[in-house]
Amino acid sequence: MALYWIIAVSFAGGLTSLLLASIIFKNANAALTNSMVSLAVGTLLAASFLEIIPHAMEASQNNFHGISFAVLIGILILFILEKLLIWRHCHGSHCHKHSECEVESKEIKTNSNGGMVVIGDLFHNFVDGILIASAFLVDIKLGLITALSMMLHCLPQEMSIFSVLLHSGLSKFKAYMWNVASSFATLFGGLLSYYILSIMENLVPYVLAIAASSMIYVAISDLIPNLHEKTDTKDSIKQISLILLGVALIYFIHASIH
Repeated sequence: MALYWIIAVSFAGGLTSLLLASIIFKNANAALTNSMVSLAVGTLLAASFLEIIPHAMEASQNNFHGISFAVLIGILILFILEKLLIWRHCHGSHCHKHSECEVESKEIKTNSNGGMVVIGDLFHNFVDGILIASAFLVDIKLGLITALSMMLHCLPQEMSIFSVLLHSGLSKFKAYMWNVASSFATLFGGLLSYYILSIMENLVPYVLAIAASSMIYVAISDLIPNLHEKTDTKDSIKQISLILLGVALIYFIHASIH
């Protein structure tokens, strides 16, 4: 049953995210993108702390220290990887920050090479598929909540990708086709993860812990700093409200299915 859910959610989630992003992109502006980022922060943090980490602890037979350690290691590994990317992309006194969810949006201003953006999106979607599959292997409801939070945080990314591809000279049709193709990476990552993790069931709780650490890191290290660029009181209140809305969304879903 979990396999069918992974296939359905990976396929439908990728296309739904793409469709919503394309619709939103038509009327996209800085305020809308900022709102989507704020909502994503709330859903990512809530899904991590209310759903994924508790389920990982339960699946590990209440190995609280082991799961907490895995979350810590995951955050540190992501920090080190991001440092390596920063070092690689530093030129002279100018250094641009690159990270898993931020590369595509930064490329809008700094790079017109659509191919590089597609490659980054392929890898990102592949990782998303792994995280979704690991959640479904523990619990169907956990998988659905994880898929929802991943879809919400990927909307700003998909909007950025559209912009980059169009800016690189592609037609709207080709830009759509590239995004559709990259969305299948989620399905591939989900299927690969299912067959590996279903054989090595003991790894599932720790994969979930790493999944939670990546979501926490993305929210705190990449998304929240972007929100701090807006210092106006009105913008700050709006950001806080949308973050709380994201938390409330996951909380009420959590409460309704348990």
